[in-house]
Amino acid sequence: MSIRPLTAATVTAALTLLTAAPATAATTTLADSYGMTTDRFFATSAAFVGLAAVTVGGWAVVRGGNPLRPMIAIGAGTVAAIVGAIGVVTADGGPGTGNGIVGAGIAIFFGVLAIVLGVRARTHH
Repeated sequence: MSIRPLTAATVTAALTLLTAAPATAATTTLADSYGMTTDRFFATSAAFVGLAAVTVGGWAVVRGGNPLRPMIAIGAGTVAAIVGAIGVVTADGGPGTGNGIVGAGIAIFFGVLAIVLGVRARTHH
């Protein structure tokens, strides 16, 4: 199966979310923040990158073989952890405010875990 339909669907969804009319900061209330805000989008994206990196890192630890897998886990985990840290630092409020603080925390966790798995796979095999 080709990855092209999945890639096209992901890009289309991302563009749809980014081009939607964002609420201004002055009119955003807690009730308005139940939707996908820009901060939530980036934090959620970083969390999914971190999850993918953990998957690749776990695969590298268990299966070994390809030396590129640990490097992918380390690189993607670093990206997820950095984007998550930026999300935590720039968040104006706590959970439920639409600032992506929860997704950013998850991205940091997955990013660090992926880095640990990638380093373990590099030193173990």
